[in-house]
Formats: sequence, structure tokens, C-alpha cells
Amino acid sequence: MVEGVPAGTSSPLRLVCFELRQQELAFPIADVRETLPLKPISHVFLTPPWLAGIFSLRGEIVPAIDLGVLLGLPRTVVGDDARIVVVEKGPLVAGVLVERLRELRTIDAAALEPPPASLPAEVAAILTGIAATPTGTVRVLDLDALLSSDRIGALAREESPTA
Repeated sequence: MVEGVPAGTSSPLRLVCFELRQQELAFPIADVRETLPLKPISHVFLTPPWLAGIFSLRGEIVPAIDLGVLLGLPRTVVGDDARIVVVEKGPLVAGVLVERLRELRTIDAAALEPPPASLPAEVAAILTGIAATPTGTVRVLDLDALLSSDRIGALAREESPTA
């Protein structure tokens, strides 16, 4: 059973699904502010490789995260279908580059299986779980864990008005 989901509990979990390296990943819809067509992203020198740069969202400067690099993969391929998934947790707003959006899904939260033991610990730590779907598996990302990871933590502290 997945941590945070009580045994025997069956509740729907709505997901914003997207594709990265032919894998279906998702954020719970409650963590997603909006999805956008790809916007011009300005590279910022002397930043970690997973930070693709920054972009303007209605006058707000938002960091753009390359999730592929963060997961130890090559840079995200920015093609015609590429999108930005804008996520928000407290005061932190970030855009996550994805290769393409997939459909919204509603799954049973109790159907989430824990991440496989074969995954590197730092990747497993940012997954809420994995669910089987009629079209394959979807890996559900834990935005709290993602934004508090060592790589992102520095960004969150810099963005926080109380830091």
C-alpha cells in the first residue's frame, strides 16, 4: 500500500498525464495550476542543468524545470507537441517541460502500487506510486517530494519570501 493512502480506502485520484521519454507520468490535478503551449525560455547561466531557464507567465517570472534531466535522463526533446505544466505548491510556482500532454485520468487511489525496488532511490522518492491503465502504466509524481528534493530544494528556498 502507498504511504498516505489508508488500507481499504478507495477514493478517486484525478491526474494530469503527460509523456516524457515514451513514459506516461502524471501530477495530481490539485497540484497543477495550468498547462501551456511552449513559451520562450531564457537560459540562466550558472544554474543546475535541470533548470531549463525562466519564462514569463502574465508578468510573473517562473522557473522552467527539465524533468528529464532531474530524473537523470537526457534533456527533454522540445518538439511541436511540447508543453509546460505549471505546478504550484504554496509560494512556489514552477513550469515543468514535457514532451506532450496525454489525457486526464481518474484512477482509484487504492490502485497505486509503490515504486519498484529496482528504481534508483532518488527517483523512487519523488513517486507517489504507479498504476496500471488500459494503455500501460502511469507513474504518479509526488510534487511535495519533487520540490523538496536536494536538487529542487535550493530553488524552493530561493523563491520563498521567508528565506
